[in-house]
Amino acid sequence: MDSYGLTPERMVASTAAVIALSAVIIGGLALARSARRIGTGRRGAIAALVLAPIGLVIGAVVVATADGGLGTGNGFGGGIVAMMVGLIGVALGGLALTRARRTG
Repeated sequence: MDSYGLTPERMVASTAAVIALSAVIIGGLALARSARRIGTGRRGAIAALVLAPIGLVIGAVVVATADGGLGTGNGFGGGIVAMMVGLIGVALGGLALTRARRTG
């Protein structure tokens, strides 16, 4: 297997990153909605707070079980990206939920 192929580990890491990225997008939209006070954005904040830890945990599992470093096909880089994006998603979801509670 060459280092450019899509291995199962890379697929799992990419899926975790996509889940975490969707949490960031949903959390950002919920934060924007709560700032405009048109709707509360509470559902979006809760969705972000559910999705982001899922991406974060899956990314952490991929990183913890990777046999090699970056470029080995074990999904190490994708797992790190999923963890970082998951943390951002948690932060945005938490901010949006806090703001939604204050305004609504």
